[in-house]
Amino acid sequence: MQNRKLTVQNKKLALSVTALAIGAAGTFGVVSANAAAPAAPATSAVKADAGDRNLTTSTHLTVAAATKAAQAALDAAAKEHQKVSVAVVDRNGNTLVTLRGDGAGPQSPESAERKAYTAVSWNAPTSDLAKRLAQTPGLKDIPGTLFLAGGAPVQAKGAPVAGVGVAGAPSGDLDEKFAQAGVAALTK
Repeated sequence: MQNRKLTVQNKKLALSVTALAIGAAGTFGVVSANAAAPAAPATSAVKADAGDRNLTTSTHLTVAAATKAAQAALDAAAKEHQKVSVAVVDRNGNTLVTLRGDGAGPQSPESAERKAYTAVSWNAPTSDLAKRLAQTPGLKDIPGTLFLAGGAPVQAKGAPVAGVGVAGAPSGDLDEKFAQAGVAALTK
């Protein structure tokens, strides 16, 4: 009776192992077949119309130009023995370059980015925008902005293409003076 139980259990075990092996082989075969099959081209891709009526073109500052502006602002601050950070953002507010000057405070890189973002967003120096807070105090609640002097827009054909922000000098007026030096470097 004992042998018969073992034989039945051995048969069940053998069937289970066989079923697992077949399942694994089938799964592996499907994975292998899927891995080997070339991807089918997308048939639902949307194509722009022939006249490009659905597309826009925008002007963006190059990384080289952004670096030139940032370095010019940092150099202007260094000439006046100021320890600052400088940031340059593109038209969409994405950071292109951030330079933290030797000895600049730990908060200055983020402040510089936020000033640059604010300047390009409103196409105005942040010192002008800071004055608007008296009439519209809710402006300060807009995420990513900083309404303190030290940000300057970079324009091409009257439209904003970038922003330069400086933070870390003892006054916003100095920060903005250095940001303007960065913008001026782009016209040379």
